[in-house]
Amino acid sequence: MKLALLTHTIRQTPLAALVLLCCSGDHLFAQNSAPSVRPQVSAAQPANDPTRPEIQPRLDIDRDPIPSPDPEENNSASTAASSGPAKPGEVQKGQGGMYTLHANVDEVLLNCSVIDDKGRTVTDLNPNDFRVWEDGVPQTVNSVLHQDLPVSMGILVDNSGSMRDKRAVINVAALKLLRASNPLDTAFIVNFSDRAFLDQGFTSDLVALNRGLSRSDSQGTTAMYDAVAASADELVKHAKERKQALLIITDGADNASRLTLAQAIRRVQNLGGLVVYTIGLLFDVDQHESERAKSALESLSDETGGIAYFPKSLADVDNIADEVARDIRNQYVVDYRSTKSASLGGYRTVHVEVKAPNYDKLIVRTKKGYYAQPPQRTQQVTQAEKQ
Repeated sequence: MKLALLTHTIRQTPLAALVLLCCSGDHLFAQNSAPSVRPQVSAAQPANDPTRPEIQPRLDIDRDPIPSPDPEENNSASTAASSGPAKPGEVQKGQGGMYTLHANVDEVLLNCSVIDDKGRTVTDLNPNDFRVWEDGVPQTVNSVLHQDLPVSMGILVDNSGSMRDKRAVINVAALKLLRASNPLDTAFIVNFSDRAFLDQGFTSDLVALNRGLSRSDSQGTTAMYDAVAASADELVKHAKERKQALLIITDGADNASRLTLAQAIRRVQNLGGLVVYTIGLLFDVDQHESERAKSALESLSDETGGIAYFPKSLADVDNIADEVARDIRNQYVVDYRSTKSASLGGYRTVHVEVKAPNYDKLIVRTKKGYYAQPPQRTQQVTQAEKQ
């Protein structure tokens, strides 16, 4: 089975540009002859033509399991820090503001959010405050980091017909989230209905991201699970940060995917550290569909350590955008060496508890488990020079 994010051509083109395109060859004419299908961008098209969209790679290879990306592997020698060997889980500064997060063969990295009994984010914890169990067996915590590291993020927005009256508000909220994120974050935009379209590839350019959000026509059905799987492939191929997240915004249950919910969850679990946040606009949906959609969105978030939000109205989405950005920027990275060799493979359950002085009760959100794969020995994370 192949799932792909298709790139999206410009809907509204000035008359002069249309004349130019029509005269430029049969190939382009054939691409634009079917208005019901968004054409794909050919790699042969000139990159400097302002009338054409950015060329984005197709995501048409369906892999399971999916390895975690390590795009900077070849540059690790040139960016190594001069302060000596790094300890497992340590972020070590290299040249040009590049930070390297080191992990050994059997080490596991968990992105953890911690809140108190009043729902407030806790940011002053020590490594000794954390306890980790894998498959019920206590693990030794090597390190706990609390840093605002950059994230590679995908924003997936439902583009089905029922979203027509909601998109303007959603687009504003999504852009607000991006503005509140780490300035070094990179993101991509996917609009999905019965098919998923990559309307903006990875970039930190807010103008380009806003343009990607605006490419919506709100028609068709909802193939959310397929969009999640295709977006996972986009992360595998092009994400530059170890820390990764998806935000999914929809107003109903999946009714068109070829994949099942379980297959979509497996796909994101195979990426290791991916955290999924979901926003279900279910306030005007009938009870049966609302229950199905809520269950699916909660499963996607709970299994990965994210949060599922269910606003009571569109007016609440703006505040949710702030919460998601704050949660992503305030996570701990917990590193432990598994007592079970990664070479054994298989799924392992994970449980994390935190107990600290001056706190009665602390709640930890992290992924419920992971599929063991031979991990990368070194992964790169980019961070701005600190003052």
